[in-house]
Amino acid sequence: MSDPLSCPEFLQNPYPFYDELRAAAPVQQVSTGSGGRSSYLVTGYAEAKAAFTDPRLSKNTARFFAGRPSHRNLHPVIAHNMLATDPPQHIRLRRLVTKAFTTGAVARLRPYIEHIVDRLLDDLPMDGEADLVAALAIPLPVTVICQLLGVPESDRAQVRSWSNDLFAAGQPERIDAASHAVADYMADLIAAKRAEPDNSLLRDLITVRDEGDQLSEDELVSLAVLLLVAGHETTTNFLGNATLALLQHPGLLDHVRTDPGRIGRVLDELLRYDSPVGIATFRYSTQALTLGETEIPAGVPVLISPGAANRDPAQYPAPDHPDAGRDARGHLAFGHGIHRCLGAPLALAEAEIALRALVTRFPGLGLAVAAEELRWRRTRLMRGLESLPVFTR
Repeated sequence: MSDPLSCPEFLQNPYPFYDELRAAAPVQQVSTGSGGRSSYLVTGYAEAKAAFTDPRLSKNTARFFAGRPSHRNLHPVIAHNMLATDPPQHIRLRRLVTKAFTTGAVARLRPYIEHIVDRLLDDLPMDGEADLVAALAIPLPVTVICQLLGVPESDRAQVRSWSNDLFAAGQPERIDAASHAVADYMADLIAAKRAEPDNSLLRDLITVRDEGDQLSEDELVSLAVLLLVAGHETTTNFLGNATLALLQHPGLLDHVRTDPGRIGRVLDELLRYDSPVGIATFRYSTQALTLGETEIPAGVPVLISPGAANRDPAQYPAPDHPDAGRDARGHLAFGHGIHRCLGAPLALAEAEIALRALVTRFPGLGLAVAAEELRWRRTRLMRGLESLPVFTR
C-alpha cells in the first residue's frame, strides 16, 4: 500500500487513518517512504505496550544502519543519542540524569515554573487575541529546560529554532544542518561551563565526565542535546493539544473551569486523547517475532504509534471523546518500559501549572479560528500545533 502517513489529511487528523489501519490489523506492514521501503506499524494498545518492552526490538540505530548506503549527514552525537541505545549502555546513561527529573526534584522547580507561567500570561491581552503556542506552549518548556541546563537566555530562541528544524519531516538537509548547529553549540557551551562553573544540570554532567569514566565526551554532548530537545518538544505539543481539547469540549472545559484544582486529575486523559508523540522513535527487530497475530521478520523497522494505541477502543471505550472521569493512567503517550520518558514528571508539572493558571485567568478563553483552519506541524513523529489562535477574555 502507499504510505498512509504522508498525506496532508493525516497531519491534520491522523485518527481516522489509525482507526482504519487498526481495524484491518493492529500490527501490519506499511509503506513508509520512497524506494519501496516499508515498516511494521503498531496501532493496537495491547500490541504497542508489548512492543515497548520486547527486548527483540532494538533501538540501536547505529547497528541497524551500519554498512547501509546513505546520503544523510546527521551529526554523530545526534544520531547516536541515549534514545538510540539498548541496555546496558542505555541504563548507564539514563542513570546519570534520572535524579534531575524525579517527582521530588520537579517539586522543587514548581515555584520557578509558576513564576514563568505568570510572567508569560501577564503578557497576554485581557480581552483580545493571542497565539497560545507562541505565547505559552513554546516559551514555557524552553525556558524551564534551558534554565535547568544553564543555557543563557540570549541563546534560547536560536536553540528553539534548531530544535524545530530537527523535526522537519521530508527536509533531510534542514535536519542535518540543525543537528550540526545544535551539537556544535552544546560543545561550546560545555567548554564555557568548564571555564566558568555554575550550578546547572549541565555542569553536574561535566563533573561526571571529568571525574570518572562513566561518560565519554561525545556522550556528554549527546546527552546534553537530547535533554535540551526532548525537554521541551513534547511538552510544547502537550500544552497546545491539551488546550485545544479543552476548548473543543465545553463539558470538559467547564469541569476544570469551575474547579481548576481538577486539572491535575485530567492530564492523563488529555495525554491519551491527543498524544504529543504520534509515532515513537525508531526500533527494529533483531530476530523474527510474533506481535499480536502478525509475523515480523528479523531486521525490519517497527514503528509504535502511541497516538493510535491511546485511541484503541479495545482499551478505552469511546476513545474519540475525552472523559474527565476516565482512568487513563495506563496511556502510552510517554512510552512504556525502560525507555519511558524520564521527563514525564516535569512535563506533567508544567502542564498542570500552566493550564490551571490559563483557565483561572481567562475564564472566557475560546478558539479564534475554526478548528479546520488550525495548522499542524509537518512531522509524523510529533503531534503538535504550529499555532493556536484564541480569544483571551
